[in-house]
Amino acid sequence: MNKLKAADVMMRPVVSAKRQASARDIALQLLNGLYSGMPITEEGGKVVGVVTELDLINAALEGKELTKLSAEDIMNKEAISVDVETPVTEIINIMKEKGIIRLPVTEEERLVGIIARCDILKSLIEPEFVTYM
Repeated sequence: MNKLKAADVMMRPVVSAKRQASARDIALQLLNGLYSGMPITEEGGKVVGVVTELDLINAALEGKELTKLSAEDIMNKEAISVDVETPVTEIINIMKEKGIIRLPVTEEERLVGIIARCDILKSLIEPEFVTYM
């Protein structure tokens, strides 16, 4: 595992949304894709935020209508991402320290993949599926 990098275990292609995307549409994407969160990108693929199931639930709990909200209204604007060259051991430490489930993966600041904790676990139990660059 010490030699694994983000590029080796990330999932691609990655589904993302733009700032102006409807919160309801994002919720539907999460449900249909069985994701728990989605990166929000601007033109050129730069990650500017993340919307999670919890963000959507909290907005509804506050009495807001998802059809009237955009991704930008509810996204976490302090999205943490990692570069394709980031070692998996460092990614695990970031996830533990920040209490997060998934990290967008970038290359030259452009979204190219995503790593969830389950992807790291899968690479440990099924190493033959890891794609080395």
